[in-house]
Amino acid sequence: MLIKTPLCDFGWSAPDFKLPDLDGQLISLDDVRGENGTLVAFICNHCPYVKAIIGDLVADANKLQDEGIGVAMIMSNDYQNYPDDSPENMKRFARDNDFSFPYLLDESQNVARAYDAVCTPDFFGFDSKDGLQYRGRLNASTAQIVPNARPELLEAMLGVAEHGQGPAEQIASMGCSIKWR
Repeated sequence: MLIKTPLCDFGWSAPDFKLPDLDGQLISLDDVRGENGTLVAFICNHCPYVKAIIGDLVADANKLQDEGIGVAMIMSNDYQNYPDDSPENMKRFARDNDFSFPYLLDESQNVARAYDAVCTPDFFGFDSKDGLQYRGRLNASTAQIVPNARPELLEAMLGVAEHGQGPAEQIASMGCSIKWR
């Protein structure tokens, strides 16, 4: 089911979390926070929207990390009913896509609820003080890649790193609904 995210609630404070990574190590918001901001993204392995953009998302996340922005990806889907999103498949997905950032399992779905995440992908871009500055899309791609699409998330987060503010105009991300229990 296609879902669009709500618009950015500028300044909303990032909820803390402590979730296991793919090796079972607990990772918190403090562990991933960057000196210039933090990107928390809710993704999964099976969503066609995520699959279409994962290459661009990883490339942009790597650039953001180089600019002092911490990155974490969180998988909150009910993997019992959607086995493509199982921890084993998360490991494969992260390896196949060369993740250089933590991919975390939100098995209880409490973190997705705290963030009010609604779909995959759902992006939350925070400034250095954990205030929300971006809740838009990666770029114009949907379940189909748009060649040479403007890197909206990358540009927004580089702006946050430079002057602490996200763009006033943001286009909501869209994707598959989070698979709640």
